[in-house]
Amino acid sequence: MDNNDILIRLRYALEIKNKEISEIFKLGGEDVTVPEVVKIFTKSDDYDTESDDQIKCNNSMLNAFLDGLIIFKRGKQEPKPGQPDTAGPSIKKSANVNNLLLKKVKIALELTTEDMLDIFEKAGITVTKGELGALLRKEGHKNYKECGDKYARNFLKGLSVKYRE
Repeated sequence: MDNNDILIRLRYALEIKNKEISEIFKLGGEDVTVPEVVKIFTKSDDYDTESDDQIKCNNSMLNAFLDGLIIFKRGKQEPKPGQPDTAGPSIKKSANVNNLLLKKVKIALELTTEDMLDIFEKAGITVTKGELGALLRKEGHKNYKECGDKYARNFLKGLSVKYRE
């Protein structure tokens, strides 16, 4: 599952319009216009090449979108006095995009662990609290587990079932 698929599924699940997608990107620090949003959501038959009618979403764009989604849903958080303005975790080249997707969507939608387990249940898979905790851990932690496409796809599927019922 590539970044464009993730954006398409998130957009469908949360029923976000193109103009709102553009605003979310801006909140995350990425300047994406509405026509560019349409090009991001255009599906291509050939996934190896980028055509004129499709924009490939890279990791920094997805990270900006997820950060913007948090601000869009919860509002901008002001840094506490005496603390530097720090951003949340970002996508590195080696980092697993799916783990960050779970973390940031959990923050944006203010989901509890129980909510997330329920979302996975709605998608038809059973995830234990321990497994979910491992997926949400910081990379490098001894109990960290890489989130595969199966979990990410089912999470987005369950999200769409929950929010589009």
